[in-house]
Amino acid sequence: MCRHLAYLGPSVPLADLILDQPHSLYQQSWAPADMRGGGTVNADGFGIGWYDAAGEAVRYRRDVPIWSDQNLPGLARSIHSGAVLAAVRNGTTGMPPGEAACAPFQDGAWFFSHNGIVRGWPDSVGKLAETLPATELMRLDAPTDSALLWALIRQRLRAGATAAVAVSEVLAEVVAVDPWARLNFLLTDGQQIVATSWTHALSVKATADSVAVSSEPWALADGWEPVPDRSLLVATKTSLAVTPLVLDDSMEGPQ
Repeated sequence: MCRHLAYLGPSVPLADLILDQPHSLYQQSWAPADMRGGGTVNADGFGIGWYDAAGEAVRYRRDVPIWSDQNLPGLARSIHSGAVLAAVRNGTTGMPPGEAACAPFQDGAWFFSHNGIVRGWPDSVGKLAETLPATELMRLDAPTDSALLWALIRQRLRAGATAAVAVSEVLAEVVAVDPWARLNFLLTDGQQIVATSWTHALSVKATADSVAVSSEPWALADGWEPVPDRSLLVATKTSLAVTPLVLDDSMEGPQ
């Protein structure tokens, strides 16, 4: 079911966020603590999105386990950024492998990751896919639930919706057709993080000048707080708001 993280704050080496913490994303790839029935190892690739000194979005993805990339430690210790989104993948049975299926997905400054599953794929979300132009479906990064979710969110962002509205609307539409979907989203443009907690674990750590959101805390007793299930999180470097995601009664899934 994947593990992911997002960070906004003072510029730090990527290794500080991904490799060097006591329970880092690197460690979560083979020893996750809270997968909630979604597998035991995240070895189907990984990806990192960050912003360089000029504010340009940069992405690095591989279709190998994060621990097998011998170049990553050197890269991660030499690259600094004040905004990062990273993920390790546990591919869903029946969905294709490959680098293109790995988060983060990107559109300009936007990076997106999905931790979870849409059950009954692809039939359950066929009608939602039909709301996209055929050319957008032809340009999906990969024929996976996560790539389709990103296309639906991206469509709203391009139409002018706020990030919070875009992810909330897509989540509601998916839950309407699959009440048992697991939908933890992470979305950032380098200035804000928008996240959903929907039947999967999510934690947040906020300080005076930074915020980190992660599937699992990087360290115990280090200021991390669980994000309540069925919540929307919106954060900047200096602000944090967590509000309930309230859908109508017909969209109730697992409790």
